[in-house]
Amino acid sequence: MDRSNPPRNRATPEDFAAWLRDQLDRRGYDLRPRGGGQTRFAADSGIGQASISRMLRGQGVPETRVLEALAETLDLPLAEVLVAAGILTRDVLHAIRQRTPRPNPLTPEAAAEELGITDPQKVELFVSMTETLRKQRAENGEEHVAEN
Repeated sequence: MDRSNPPRNRATPEDFAAWLRDQLDRRGYDLRPRGGGQTRFAADSGIGQASISRMLRGQGVPETRVLEALAETLDLPLAEVLVAAGILTRDVLHAIRQRTPRPNPLTPEAAAEELGITDPQKVELFVSMTETLRKQRAENGEEHVAEN
């Protein structure tokens, strides 16, 4: 089995560093030594300068809250930043975007079928439990959290 160059579809920390450097350069942050770009971006984004330095050196993937701050400051969709950081692959992002919502709410019977519950008694129990939970929510005045 050849393991010399396995296919790679997820960005590495080094890829993310190059992507981030490019994004900052495009927006006028001077990243040269003594250019002040890292300090200015830290102030603009609310991200610590040490964190920015680590990201630009390709030292690990930042926390989600840092990625959210990057997306907001760079005025980019969070999904794009998650792909650049290697959290999501482009294939997964594409699949998420292509997924169409159900046209009608999922019935308890259909949910049981999708979950692989086929025994008639277990289906009946599942449906009964679902109806009981729905009634409790209605009695408590709770909104429907998920319709499908």
